[in-house]
Amino acid sequence: MAIRTVTHLNFRGDARAALEFYRHVFGGELVAISYRDAHAALDESEADQIMWGQVASANGFCIMAYDVPSRLAWSPGEIPFFVSVRGDNAEEISAYWEKLADGAVVVQPLAPSGWAALYGMIRDRFGVTWVLDVESAQAR
Repeated sequence: MAIRTVTHLNFRGDARAALEFYRHVFGGELVAISYRDAHAALDESEADQIMWGQVASANGFCIMAYDVPSRLAWSPGEIPFFVSVRGDNAEEISAYWEKLADGAVVVQPLAPSGWAALYGMIRDRFGVTWVLDVESAQAR
Protein backbone atom coordinates (compact mmCIF):
# COMPACT_ATOMS: atom_id res chain seq x y z
CA MET A 1 0.00 0.00 0.00
CA ALA A 2 1.27 3.46 -0.86
CA ILE A 3 0.48 6.52 1.20
CA ARG A 4 1.28 10.19 0.89
CA THR A 5 1.16 13.07 3.31
CA VAL A 6 -0.56 16.34 2.58
CA THR A 7 -0.02 19.43 4.67
CA HIS A 8 -3.32 20.92 5.84
CA LEU A 9 -3.02 24.58 6.80
CA ASN A 10 -5.41 26.36 9.15
CA PHE A 11 -6.24 30.04 8.68
CA ARG A 12 -8.62 32.61 10.10
CA GLY A 13 -10.22 34.13 7.01
CA ASP A 14 -7.19 33.90 4.66
CA ALA A 15 -7.52 30.35 3.31
CA ARG A 16 -8.89 31.34 -0.12
CA ALA A 17 -6.16 33.95 -0.67
CA ALA A 18 -3.48 31.51 0.49
CA LEU A 19 -4.73 28.75 -1.81
CA GLU A 20 -4.88 31.13 -4.76
CA PHE A 21 -1.32 32.24 -4.02
CA TYR A 22 -0.07 28.63 -3.79
CA ARG A 23 -1.80 27.80 -7.09
CA HIS A 24 0.06 30.77 -8.61
CA VAL A 25 3.35 29.47 -7.23
CA PHE A 26 3.00 25.73 -7.92
CA GLY A 27 0.29 25.54 -10.59
CA GLY A 28 -2.44 22.93 -10.44
CA GLU A 29 -6.14 22.90 -9.74
CA LEU A 30 -7.74 24.79 -6.88
CA VAL A 31 -10.89 23.43 -5.26
CA ALA A 32 -12.51 25.61 -2.60
CA ILE A 33 -15.75 24.80 -0.81
CA SER A 34 -17.13 27.52 1.42
CA TYR A 35 -19.23 27.00 4.52
CA ARG A 36 -22.12 28.39 2.44
CA ASP A 37 -21.48 25.85 -0.35
CA ALA A 38 -21.61 23.03 2.21
CA HIS A 39 -24.72 24.43 3.93
CA ALA A 40 -22.66 24.55 7.12
CA ALA A 41 -22.49 28.28 7.86
CA LEU A 42 -23.27 28.97 11.50
CA ASP A 43 -22.20 32.60 11.26
CA GLU A 44 -23.32 34.51 8.15
CA SER A 45 -20.22 36.74 8.30
CA GLU A 46 -18.05 33.61 7.79
CA ALA A 47 -20.27 31.86 5.23
CA ASP A 48 -17.93 32.55 2.31
CA GLN A 49 -14.83 31.39 4.15
CA ILE A 50 -13.29 28.06 3.20
CA MET A 51 -14.53 24.90 4.89
CA TRP A 52 -12.37 22.69 2.67
CA GLY A 53 -9.83 23.73 0.07
CA GLN A 54 -7.01 22.16 -1.87
CA VAL A 55 -4.44 22.89 -4.55
CA ALA A 56 -3.12 19.83 -6.36
CA SER A 57 -0.84 19.73 -9.39
CA ALA A 58 0.19 16.99 -11.80
CA ASN A 59 3.76 17.06 -10.46
CA GLY A 60 2.59 15.80 -7.05
CA PHE A 61 2.27 19.08 -5.15
CA CYS A 62 -0.76 19.08 -2.88
CA ILE A 63 -1.76 21.33 -0.01
CA MET A 64 -5.06 21.69 1.82
CA ALA A 65 -6.44 24.60 3.83
CA TYR A 66 -9.47 25.82 5.70
CA ASP A 67 -10.65 28.78 7.73
CA VAL A 68 -11.09 28.00 11.41
CA PRO A 69 -14.48 29.46 12.45
CA SER A 70 -14.39 32.20 15.08
CA ARG A 71 -16.32 29.98 17.51
CA LEU A 72 -13.23 27.73 17.72
CA ALA A 73 -9.91 28.54 19.36
CA TRP A 74 -7.07 29.16 16.93
CA SER A 75 -3.54 30.38 17.27
CA PRO A 76 -1.03 30.25 14.44
CA GLY A 77 1.75 29.46 16.92
CA GLU A 78 5.40 30.27 16.44
CA ILE A 79 6.62 28.14 13.54
CA PRO A 80 4.68 25.02 14.62
CA PHE A 81 5.45 23.33 11.29
CA PHE A 82 7.34 23.72 8.02
CA VAL A 83 6.08 22.77 4.59
CA SER A 84 8.88 21.03 2.74
CA VAL A 85 9.10 21.07 -1.05
CA ARG A 86 11.84 18.79 -2.31
CA GLY A 87 12.65 18.13 -5.94
CA ASP A 88 15.48 17.03 -8.17
CA ASN A 89 15.46 20.02 -10.52
CA ALA A 90 17.22 23.18 -9.35
CA GLU A 91 15.47 25.39 -11.91
CA GLU A 92 12.02 24.22 -10.79
CA ILE A 93 12.82 24.68 -7.09
CA SER A 94 14.31 28.13 -7.79
CA ALA A 95 11.16 29.15 -9.70
CA TYR A 96 8.96 28.14 -6.74
CA TRP A 97 11.27 30.09 -4.43
CA GLU A 98 11.02 33.25 -6.52
CA LYS A 99 7.22 33.14 -6.48
CA LEU A 100 6.99 32.36 -2.76
CA ALA A 101 9.32 35.29 -2.06
CA ASP A 102 6.58 37.77 -3.01
CA GLY A 103 5.81 39.48 0.31
CA ALA A 104 7.86 36.93 2.26
CA VAL A 105 10.66 36.98 4.83
CA VAL A 106 13.74 34.97 3.89
CA VAL A 107 14.83 32.89 6.88
CA GLN A 108 17.68 31.11 5.04
CA PRO A 109 18.57 32.19 1.48
CA LEU A 110 18.23 29.56 -1.23
CA ALA A 111 21.80 28.44 -1.85
CA PRO A 112 24.00 25.33 -1.97
CA SER A 113 24.45 23.65 1.40
CA GLY A 114 26.44 20.78 2.85
CA TRP A 115 23.49 18.40 2.42
CA ALA A 116 21.71 19.67 -0.70
CA ALA A 117 22.51 21.24 -4.06
CA LEU A 118 20.10 24.03 -3.01
CA TYR A 119 18.43 24.66 0.34
CA GLY A 120 16.45 27.60 1.66
CA MET A 121 13.77 28.57 4.15
CA ILE A 122 11.19 31.31 3.66
CA ARG A 123 8.17 32.56 5.65
CA ASP A 124 5.47 33.58 3.20
CA ARG A 125 3.06 36.48 3.52
CA PHE A 126 0.57 34.21 5.28
CA GLY A 127 3.05 33.23 8.00
CA VAL A 128 3.71 29.73 6.62
CA THR A 129 7.36 28.64 6.74
CA TRP A 130 8.53 26.75 3.66
CA VAL A 131 11.71 24.70 3.26
CA LEU A 132 12.72 24.22 -0.37
CA ASP A 133 15.59 22.01 -1.42
CA VAL A 134 17.07 20.00 -4.23
CA GLU A 135 17.37 16.44 -3.04
CA SER A 136 20.90 15.09 -2.85
CA ALA A 137 21.84 11.72 -4.30
CA GLN A 138 22.45 10.41 -0.74
CA ALA A 139 18.85 11.18 0.30
CA ARG A 140 17.30 9.15 -2.53
